[in-house]
Amino acid sequence: MTASNPPRDEPPAPLDSTAHLMNSISSQVTGRLRLISPSGRRRPAPPALVLVGHGSRDPRALVTVRALMDRVRELRPALPVHLGHIELNEPLLPDTLAALGDDTAAVLVPLLLTRGYHVKRDIPEMAAAAPVRARVAAPLGPHPLLVETLYTRLLEAGWPPAADAATRRTGGVVLASAGSRDPDSATDTRRTARLLADRLGVPVIPAYASAAAPTVDTAVRALTARGRHRVAIASCFTAPGRFATECARQAPWIASDPLGAHEAMARLVLHRYDQTQALTEADLASA
Repeated sequence: MTASNPPRDEPPAPLDSTAHLMNSISSQVTGRLRLISPSGRRRPAPPALVLVGHGSRDPRALVTVRALMDRVRELRPALPVHLGHIELNEPLLPDTLAALGDDTAAVLVPLLLTRGYHVKRDIPEMAAAAPVRARVAAPLGPHPLLVETLYTRLLEAGWPPAADAATRRTGGVVLASAGSRDPDSATDTRRTARLLADRLGVPVIPAYASAAAPTVDTAVRALTARGRHRVAIASCFTAPGRFATECARQAPWIASDPLGAHEAMARLVLHRYDQTQALTEADLASA
């Protein structure tokens, strides 16, 4: 701030709209009603929700994941929400699970976007070694709420909200993801790309930062060869990090921010939690 613009007290923030306030109250009431059965008896406490982040050396990643955790808590105030990482950041997942105590029920929701080694092996093995009774949810993608976040981030980066004929004719998107050697991971990414293409009305090519082909640069060149000269990079990463930064640098036009703490991502986390909890209850009912 320059000397000609001295600091001044900020005006008080405006109150939230009535609709937002009522939505907040409704969410809190709904969260408490979940604890009461139709007979009026108090239900057992819900399983804890444990967000499972990958971990990153980029300090922005931890800030982003914690912001997403706060969003989840706002949407479901009565639900105990915790965080654990596979590597690189604290708390590590085994430490988080150990701190929950013996015989605690928990649903682990991976903040990962496809099936792969971490979802299939690492997280289940950490859960099995912990004292808690844990179920592992599906990864966040593919899902329409994930596509909703990708679409919003592209709009924020400069993608036209109403695609005209020129955009449909010359536009294209590279869906940049981390990559995995697991074929199921590539299947999930391709599915997300198809859903995003349907939403945008232009071709979307999945590409990868590592471990899989094509690379982002190859995908950009493939779209350009097809006459698609307005190519955007859609960042299919949960949080900022090295891969997201490297992919964004290859954008010939615009690049969206990572998914981050968008409200649709918080809703998707809770959807995976509820989905897993419903399956658990169905298993118990049929036992």
